[in-house]
Amino acid sequence: MEFNASRPAEPPALEEWYRRRLGRAERDISSSGVHPYTYAELRRLTGLQATDLDGILVDDSTSQGSPELRRAIADRYLPGGADRVMVTHGSSEAIALTLETLLGPGDRVVLPDMLYHSLAHYPRAAGCVLHPVPLDAFTTADTDPRALERTIPADTRAVIVNFPHNPTGVTLTNTAYRRLLDRVEQIGAVLVWDAATAEMSWDGPSLPDPGTRHPLTVSYGTFSKAFGLPGLRVGWCAAPEELIERSFTVRDRTTLFLSPLVEAVATAAMRSADALIAPRRAEARANLTVLEKWVADHQGLVAWTPPGGGVCCLLELPGVTDSERFCVELLEEYGTLLVPGTAFGREGAVRLGFGGDQGEFTDGLDTLSAFLHARGGR
Repeated sequence: MEFNASRPAEPPALEEWYRRRLGRAERDISSSGVHPYTYAELRRLTGLQATDLDGILVDDSTSQGSPELRRAIADRYLPGGADRVMVTHGSSEAIALTLETLLGPGDRVVLPDMLYHSLAHYPRAAGCVLHPVPLDAFTTADTDPRALERTIPADTRAVIVNFPHNPTGVTLTNTAYRRLLDRVEQIGAVLVWDAATAEMSWDGPSLPDPGTRHPLTVSYGTFSKAFGLPGLRVGWCAAPEELIERSFTVRDRTTLFLSPLVEAVATAAMRSADALIAPRRAEARANLTVLEKWVADHQGLVAWTPPGGGVCCLLELPGVTDSERFCVELLEEYGTLLVPGTAFGREGAVRLGFGGDQGEFTDGLDTLSAFLHARGGR
């Protein structure tokens, strides 16, 4: 069988890693999300009853998403902005729809040199001029008022960032956040803001959606990370209304809309967001405390920058030159799953997630410790 040679030949390294290895893991300490709720737990925490779904007509929905769900999202993240919200099949669809519509050949796009794969793929596919910069180019704006003038050229079409950052957990201070908004407003650039784990902040309150201040903002959210509902496959974007309407030309030829049943469950989840997020935040905070001690106890074997948000970190492995082999051997010998840093373009490191079940997490750290010590004798 012949295939179109112009299509990308290789799937994203991160998704391919999970596709081939997640099913073999006895314990997963690699994830960038909290551990999922069961449907029974979801109903208990939201008050959703089985009969609440009985009256739903299993009919078409709307391209932008049900008004009820869009209002629920806007009430939490963008008050009064329901017309600027579009509900999608995970934030991955929102990224695809908006970036394919927004960007074109020759557009200059500034982005960190380590980013979730979809956020870099679509600008590259659109023929944009990518301007990758070190992640700390954004964080140094905290102490250097002119840092972002040097980082973001005046002819920039879009700045794409993800805070808290995946995989490092790095986030912005309030000062750096304000200076980023100042810079994109000054030059009239679009700010593309992936806030998948915004609700998980360890160094202070969560950063607000930039769309509350900068109209040229496209922000993404999802039920897959902090809400513990990855299998719901619901995400959203908040964007200028014109961009959302223009993206329908792509959506009308692909997914069309979400199921009304899924939208009803998602609406109940959003209206009970605190009840869903708070237990998982507390669990992740407890896991992070364990991880901080574990890293301190393994000095010389691992190194890191403690995460300021999110539920994952980038664990540096001094002396490791093949992080994929390291992760394969850990999985084969101990049944514990990590993600090699090469999935994010960073060799000699792994992504470690601390948002999962506490027992599984501590077991995973114990096996990782045994593996690191055993490697020392090889």
